[in-house]
Amino acid sequence: MTPQISFDLTGRVALVTGASSGLGAGFAKVLAAAGAKVVLAARRADRLAEQVAEIEAVGGQAIAVSLDVTDEASTKAAYDAAEAAFGTVDTIIANAGVATEKMAFGLSVEDVDGLLAANVRGVFLTVTEGAKRLDAAGSRDKQNGRIVIIGSITADKVFPATSVYGATKAAVRHLGKALAREWARRGISVNVIQPGYFESEMTAVLFESEVGAQMVKSFPRQRTRPPSDLHAPLLMLCSDAALGITGTVITVDDGQTL
Repeated sequence: MTPQISFDLTGRVALVTGASSGLGAGFAKVLAAAGAKVVLAARRADRLAEQVAEIEAVGGQAIAVSLDVTDEASTKAAYDAAEAAFGTVDTIIANAGVATEKMAFGLSVEDVDGLLAANVRGVFLTVTEGAKRLDAAGSRDKQNGRIVIIGSITADKVFPATSVYGATKAAVRHLGKALAREWARRGISVNVIQPGYFESEMTAVLFESEVGAQMVKSFPRQRTRPPSDLHAPLLMLCSDAALGITGTVITVDDGQTL
């Protein structure tokens, strides 16, 4: 008999960084709808409260925690709060990040440091702190660790004004694969989703400009898609259906890198 494939996340505890808006807010809601208890983490606490209220309004379980992913103490405090509310976090979505729309000549040292801190150090702190706690809680035997890093197609394809941003995304793609190797025998899977350009707060201004309009025309399908395209692969990677998947990079871009 063919086994039934399920993306049910009942019993799992998920932490989503950058959950106050955009992709992260959508990830938190879809994880909660699949049955997970969700910890929404970001710097903007007021925005998090709104997202938590929306999840609870439809019967989900969620809390908000303040988190600056670039700060180690803040990261540990966020996991402490998550554990106090729901127990060990076994599903980690490293989504927080920043972007710029500046050409290389226009990037200041502060811009570069900010991109590296949020997009590389922030991901590293988020996933390693979670993995240490998973390991201590017995993930080697439980085989329940799920980590998904949200990268970008700019890791693979050069787009205008993405020199350092794209470099940070190439870094976390490699980081995800390397950590998958390191933690392979600890019951922790690490995978990367690389979104293309989606309709979001971050891209709204871009696509309203002439440059953005020309970019869309250059895509093979000459369109943009909603972020919900990312939800099915996310649920799959977080579920028991992905027990045998680690070190994988999934590109979801409607063919933009073709």
